[in-house]
Amino acid sequence: MIGELISVGALLLGAVSSQFSPDPSSSSTFISDEGPCRIYNFGLSADCQGKQLDFVPWRQLPVTLESIDLSYNELHVISAADFENFPQLRILLLQYNNISHIANEAFKNNPLLEHLNIFNNSLHEIPASPLTSLLNLKELSMSNNLYRHATLAESFSKLVRLKVLSLGGPLVMGLKKNDFQPLKNIQLQDFAIKCSSNLSYYEPGSLEVIHTKRMGFDMAIDQRPNALHHMLRDLANKTLIAIQFRNLFEFTYYMGDEDIFLNLKDIRAFQLIFHRGKFNENLLKMALLNLQVTPIKQLRLQYIDFARSPTFVDSGAGSSITKLSLDKLDLWYISNPDVLRFDWRFTWFKRIKQLSIQYVYFSSVPCDSWDEMEGVELLDVSNNRLNDYVLYNKRCNYEGSMPNLLTFNLSTNALTSLEDLSSLTKQFRKLQVLDLSNNKLGSAKESRHCVWTQNITCFIAHHNYFSSEAFHCLPTTVSYLDLSDCNMDQLDLTYFKKATNLKILLLSGNKIKFIPSKWESPSLQFLALDGNSFGLISKASFQHMPQLSQLRAGNNPYHCTCELHAFVQETIAIGKVNLTDWPLNYRCYHPEPFLNTLISKYFPGQVACDIRLVIIISVATTAVVILIFVLICYIFDLPWYTKATYQIIQAKYRAHKENLAGDIGNFNYHAFISYSHSDADWVRDQLLPCLENNKNPYRLCIHERDFMPGKWIIDNIIENIESSRKVIFVLSRHFVNSEWCNYELYFAQQRAMGKTFSDVILVLKEPIDPSSLPSKYCKLKKMLSTKTYLEWPQQVNQQPFFWAQLRSVLGKPTMTREGTNSIRSRNSSGQLSGAY
Repeated sequence: MIGELISVGALLLGAVSSQFSPDPSSSSTFISDEGPCRIYNFGLSADCQGKQLDFVPWRQLPVTLESIDLSYNELHVISAADFENFPQLRILLLQYNNISHIANEAFKNNPLLEHLNIFNNSLHEIPASPLTSLLNLKELSMSNNLYRHATLAESFSKLVRLKVLSLGGPLVMGLKKNDFQPLKNIQLQDFAIKCSSNLSYYEPGSLEVIHTKRMGFDMAIDQRPNALHHMLRDLANKTLIAIQFRNLFEFTYYMGDEDIFLNLKDIRAFQLIFHRGKFNENLLKMALLNLQVTPIKQLRLQYIDFARSPTFVDSGAGSSITKLSLDKLDLWYISNPDVLRFDWRFTWFKRIKQLSIQYVYFSSVPCDSWDEMEGVELLDVSNNRLNDYVLYNKRCNYEGSMPNLLTFNLSTNALTSLEDLSSLTKQFRKLQVLDLSNNKLGSAKESRHCVWTQNITCFIAHHNYFSSEAFHCLPTTVSYLDLSDCNMDQLDLTYFKKATNLKILLLSGNKIKFIPSKWESPSLQFLALDGNSFGLISKASFQHMPQLSQLRAGNNPYHCTCELHAFVQETIAIGKVNLTDWPLNYRCYHPEPFLNTLISKYFPGQVACDIRLVIIISVATTAVVILIFVLICYIFDLPWYTKATYQIIQAKYRAHKENLAGDIGNFNYHAFISYSHSDADWVRDQLLPCLENNKNPYRLCIHERDFMPGKWIIDNIIENIESSRKVIFVLSRHFVNSEWCNYELYFAQQRAMGKTFSDVILVLKEPIDPSSLPSKYCKLKKMLSTKTYLEWPQQVNQQPFFWAQLRSVLGKPTMTREGTNSIRSRNSSGQLSGAY
């Protein structure tokens, strides 16, 4: 991000064409993929690149084409018919083929052609005749062919719109003065010339007629070093943006004493680039000495094979390069890091404003190097495999060093200690931007006792390994903090309270599992949280960030809930916070039915999300349920049944507690008689005599006579009902109104639970309408409607038949054991009788 490249490589070998090559993938509008070429951009472009074509498939191409890419094929000849059907053609790319011949009328029907690339083919002559009709041509790349000379025909003088031109090839042995005469009235932007690596001649004045902004040389002067004198003299007094020399010395190091860069002092250019080639100390010294007195402001040495000079003399009195003043110096991909300590000192860095040293892989940083870089405002030492021990020497005194440094780029190295970096840079009083990305920083052990200069406003540390403890070692003065892709799973919220100037925070691509609700950052304006691991986000997540206006939080495994829906709806509606990557990057991860559903299309029901409505519905539903329950209790007399069941349980518990000795047995009585006190006379005068005063008498149980004195009434009822084979209910209106009769009926029902009530005998002493019975007598109602019952006849003559029926229902009066509990002698007017 620091130090943009000013590219001049487009001047060389026709590489300029790559700037204008159409990108087939840039358009999503395709017409056809049939045939060897892909037609796209609404039929205006054809991509035939790399299809191993040995002919132009013009029959399969639409006549509407404006751009055709036939590069990287096996074309040998361009005929007159190949492009005659494309009158709208503007861009034609033919580089990297094997074209040896172009017909004179090949481009006759292409008057609109602006960009032609025939770089790296097998042409033996410059195709002047085919180009004659291309008066609109702006860019022509025809270098790296098999020309033996670079002489342009007079027809090139008509290409007045030409802006970019590259020509020459490995067989061009040199340049002549008249080679470029046709270009004397053409104002170019870019011009590049390639000659043989074994340059044989260069006539002075060969480049004088060239008017261009950028000049590129691809010629080795190993055999003709003096040719550089003439090249530079031809460029004198021209105003150029950039000059690039490629492989100036390709095979040998310059060992001469003559200053071949002497004429560099007359060059008016902004940038000078040396790309590839061999440099030694002597040659570099010649270049730098002359650069000291030129207006050139930028120097780049890239892919240079540097070596020490055995004849280099160091007087020891000081460096000879002390006045080199450059806005920018780039040292990239230098084979020998000794190039940094030119003539064993660093004084050539003293007046450099922007210094970029990349891929040099130096293994030491002497103490005096920091003091010499007093004018450096931007220092870029990225991509050098630097570790803490190489960069920071505790024996050095850094006080007062780098007084003008504003930006320090240490990205893509092997640094691990934030503490050491803070110790190194705390003396850099003007430092504002620190780039530490792509290192190994952030461990808790190496992040202690950090003291930073108070001027740092931009801290870039993406692609490291930060733990939450490392936040204590970050500068709190920053307004821009980038901790993306740092493998963090949680945050230290105390840091953000201290970083009161923080405006932009990038936390993308981490493993943060949740957003704390108490996250305070009073000045934060932009927050990036995309690509993390949290699934919940709500309005409360950012309530303590009053200045937040932009949020990027997509590509997280969101749980689609009402809370998330409310956050999205309110955020979009109010518009205070702009979701910069909404809506395509926001998808549901949970629950499973909504997997990969766009959150913008997730609409939960109002009932599910409105808590007030849920409360109202819940309260109303509860009230209705309670009302229905009360109503059921009233209709079916549930309290009475509850009370009766409780009475049974209590009786069972008391019986168990008393632990009666022996087995009571199931049948002490043939029948238990349940009747109302109002019907006692009928029971004593009619029922008992007819059943007990027989030859084979029945043993009957009635409460007035047979209940055990002193026992609970409920216990007596349950015990005697369970000890009786049958239960006879004497039904009358008085029976229905008797509470104890109701208990006896209920207990009999409980005893008969799961059976068919065959042990229950109903005797209607008087007619009863079942529908008039209370609701609690549902079982009695059922029995009256489904079970045969006996009715006591009022006519005397029918009564013998009634007794015969009753004895038949009771069965034979055979007892299984002697009744041990009979209390017949008990006074029938005992205290129990009044209870019924």
